[in-house]
Amino acid sequence: MAEYHDIDPQETQEWLDALEAVLAREGSERAHFLLESLIEKARRSGTYLPFSANTAYVNTIPRHLEEHSPGDAALEWNIRSLIRWNALAMVVRANRKTTELGGHIASFASSATLYDVGFNHFFHAPTSQHGGDLVYIQGHTAPGVYARAFLEGRLTEENLEFFRQEITSEHGLSSYPHPWLMPDFWQFPTVSMGLSPLMAIYQARFMKYLHDRGLSNNEGRKVWAFMGDGEMDEPESLGAISLAGREKLDNLVFVVNCNLQRLDGPVRGNGKIIQELEADFRGSGWNVIKVIWGSYWDPLFAMDTDGLLVKLMEETVDGEYQNYKAKGGAYTREHFFGKYPKLKEMVANMSDDDIWRLNRGGHDPHKVYAAYAAATKHTGQPTVILAKTIKGYGMGGAGEAQNITHQQKKMGTEELKEFRDRFNIPIPDDKIADAPFYRPAEDSPEMQYLKARREALGGYLPARRRNAAPLEVPELNAFESVLQGSGEREQSTTMAFVRLLTILTRDKNLGKYIVPIVPDESRTFGMEGMFRQLGIYSSEGQKYSPQDADQIMFYREDKQGQILQEGINEAGAFSSWIAAGTAYSNHGINMIPFYIFYSMFGFQRIGDLAWAAGDIQARGFLVGGTSGRTTLAGEGLQHQDGHSHLMAETIPNCVTYDPTYGYELAVIVQDGLRRMYKDQENIFYYITTLNENYPQPAMPANLDTTGILKGMYLLKESDVKKKGTKKVQLMGCGSILREVIAGAELLAQDFGIHADIWSVPSVTELRREGLDTQRWNLLHPDQKPKQAYISQCLEGRAGPVVIATDYMKLFSDQLRPFITQPYYVLGTDGFGRSDRRTALRAFFEVDRYYVAITALKGLADMGDIPVNKVTEAMQKYGINPDKPNPTTV
Repeated sequence: MAEYHDIDPQETQEWLDALEAVLAREGSERAHFLLESLIEKARRSGTYLPFSANTAYVNTIPRHLEEHSPGDAALEWNIRSLIRWNALAMVVRANRKTTELGGHIASFASSATLYDVGFNHFFHAPTSQHGGDLVYIQGHTAPGVYARAFLEGRLTEENLEFFRQEITSEHGLSSYPHPWLMPDFWQFPTVSMGLSPLMAIYQARFMKYLHDRGLSNNEGRKVWAFMGDGEMDEPESLGAISLAGREKLDNLVFVVNCNLQRLDGPVRGNGKIIQELEADFRGSGWNVIKVIWGSYWDPLFAMDTDGLLVKLMEETVDGEYQNYKAKGGAYTREHFFGKYPKLKEMVANMSDDDIWRLNRGGHDPHKVYAAYAAATKHTGQPTVILAKTIKGYGMGGAGEAQNITHQQKKMGTEELKEFRDRFNIPIPDDKIADAPFYRPAEDSPEMQYLKARREALGGYLPARRRNAAPLEVPELNAFESVLQGSGEREQSTTMAFVRLLTILTRDKNLGKYIVPIVPDESRTFGMEGMFRQLGIYSSEGQKYSPQDADQIMFYREDKQGQILQEGINEAGAFSSWIAAGTAYSNHGINMIPFYIFYSMFGFQRIGDLAWAAGDIQARGFLVGGTSGRTTLAGEGLQHQDGHSHLMAETIPNCVTYDPTYGYELAVIVQDGLRRMYKDQENIFYYITTLNENYPQPAMPANLDTTGILKGMYLLKESDVKKKGTKKVQLMGCGSILREVIAGAELLAQDFGIHADIWSVPSVTELRREGLDTQRWNLLHPDQKPKQAYISQCLEGRAGPVVIATDYMKLFSDQLRPFITQPYYVLGTDGFGRSDRRTALRAFFEVDRYYVAITALKGLADMGDIPVNKVTEAMQKYGINPDKPNPTTV
């Protein structure tokens, strides 16, 4: 805060005395009202008053306003202590087997109270009366959640014994929250730091979306998201907090465990992370609750009549606070209280142990309960709770408040004894070295209390449901208008997709469950017609008359709008897609999200979120519009996608396609709906579409659509049967399939060479099937080998195989192991360029002329034609053999 020269100290004191009188007689609420009124009056009078988003470095909720916990504090402390012990024992025991396993003790040690209070009093499980809270648990605290589930009887000692040993034992536990690996337990994958805050915000907003559209009653439900203060440095952590404030997401509670340490050292050693975060969140419209000091500090605050203690607290930086807990009470007396003689005198009657016991708010269940209670009752704003804790709390000399504590995985016998004694764990000396797990008898007060608390809140958490009621999926003929093609009218596959989506939104069974998601590119993809038809979701409706209100396709916002228009924000849009794609699990309702985006800004920008979508088992469609390195033409290097399919392929449950024709797209989408929403497979789709217009053919009569879905089918077979005729096998997908077809025409008219033409809508699916076949053959050496689907298609076909795509050569080169004929790959390696499509395709060597000369070269390599035919073709088509390599320029 800026410092000002006091030109009239007497007047200043009179104002301060007046404020003091109001505080004493009428309370802080009245004082706050008067101050706000004065500030508003000054601003209206033209006075420049800069805003300070920070409050004093003390608890937000004063002691006299704290709501008291109805729980049994002694029993809760016992339970919390046992959970701490078992969490520690899991990691210690695992690392005695081998140091390869890893694990973390310190993160949960610092946040045990934050979770304990939530599980005992606030986190609702789904019931017939309550939809259930959604809890994003900080990834590194997983051992503590397992330890609680062990006491609850949900996990066994064998489960804990095989922590991080999922292959060694079928009962092993995953390292972090992974729904794919523990599908009945974990709800959200959270250990990729920064994703939890982002996903939680959009999950809370999607909860409002479902409620406002009348699809799900989410009254009283909360999204709780736990994270660390170091994690808040991830751009994703704070990147969307303004949306939460703007949307008034009062169903959202962030709990930031401010232990002042990240993985290697202090978060803000030279400053105060709590104050920094307070300003960030308050400035974004959040309700901020600071839980800094525990109850043992309250008597000292009562003695601090002149504010000297608070002044010292605000002067002290986080690096010093870390030292005070790491170096004990005597050090704190000398270096903290000792800075001011009056404060040192204040604690003169306290022992060093008393000073060391001055607790932080995040370890005080009474302070934490008061904060949670206030957060759940607050309306009109999301709430963030900034709770100050100690990293490695309870670990003593093994790592408490030390820089090394995050990586600490081992504790010796003496350190285990110290921990046991501190938390009163009933394990005798002769057993302590083994770090045994401990669970009280079922009839013990602790076990009875633990289960009663969860029963009162509807059941155990975390817990995940796997399915919702299946949906009735339309038959393929519902898309007849797309299957019939466009006739002579030119149309892109993106427009074919929009027609498909429109049909689905009008379907009587599916329509209301469709969630179109666009990041401020609706007009690019031709979706603006849906603005008026479906409306753009807005929690406040539309308070203005849109500029284009006089047009048919005006910009219509609506509280019951169906479209999620997320602005220029791919990460946010993808987080909305994840929320919609997991509604079957989190809300008991199958929603069908279609997220369409610039393909270059898809997986490349949000690859970590896409991986999380696979883990969380999201279902839905990702549509990479304007795909391909050469299709987007003039947009250039950072817009032209030649690799998104390779990125998508890294996710095992992501099914990918690159169709050329609208009918292929219709077949793929219809089958995807069946697989995900009728059969409820845990997969999601990545489909690329084009902005290039060309006539869309009708689906060939009697076409077996199985080939489209498997990834390859014969589009056109050469009808030449004459003996000695030279043939080639030409393959392609997306926009370049049309160049392949044109290349076949050149070969026929200029060289008398005929081609079978194959459409390959999914290189990825072909490869996956091929690898499955390869693996089966390896493991069944005594049985007749199976043949990969692509091998079956090409069996007995004459000539070399040439494939051309608008993606990197590596993409289609993956099929090489399953093709016995000579195989030649054309692709678009290198950085993109701005130009016309014809120029780009010549530059990247994937146009019809390169298809033709590659086929000729293949025949020459086989000895079927003389090499000079290749040279002749290059001269005929104007191909310069000395042109720069597109991969290096």
